[in-house]
Amino acid sequence: MSAIDPARLQWLLDREELRALSATYMRGLDRADGALVRSVFTDDATTHYGSFTGGPDEMAGMAMKALSAYSDTQHILGQINLFIDGDEATGEVYFQAYHKHATEGFDRFICGRYIDRYRRVNESWQMSHRTEVVDWTRTEPIADDYLHLRPHTVRGTRDTTDLSYRPHEA
Repeated sequence: MSAIDPARLQWLLDREELRALSATYMRGLDRADGALVRSVFTDDATTHYGSFTGGPDEMAGMAMKALSAYSDTQHILGQINLFIDGDEATGEVYFQAYHKHATEGFDRFICGRYIDRYRRVNESWQMSHRTEVVDWTRTEPIADDYLHLRPHTVRGTRDTTDLSYRPHEA
């Protein structure tokens, strides 16, 4: 068996940590956990989401406010293309987002990509910039008979009471 190339091993470890940032970010959005969303960014990070630009604290607050209009959300990651160069990296992160409006009777789908910059800070990766690029959207009337017909379905919640915060109880 040949020896493991330390540079290749480090690349794999870095890649996994960078991918985990986007998963953590999405979990924060879906669980309405602003602190979790904020945790993926450097203190001096910048963000650009259409008409919004701002730092990590403002971005987390904006996201929590915007998503509070929805009773359910789900953000799904697609392919993640990463380019690592020492302690800096860039990425293109595909996503699909589903939002069920709490009061207006529609579902909204948003699909796009995040164009990211990352920086290693104190031996850990964080996002130093994120721009949301929207590729397409669709809005449809709500059609969720499944849940009404199956009242015993284990439901997710948009807060930290969600079962994912207590996996030992699953």
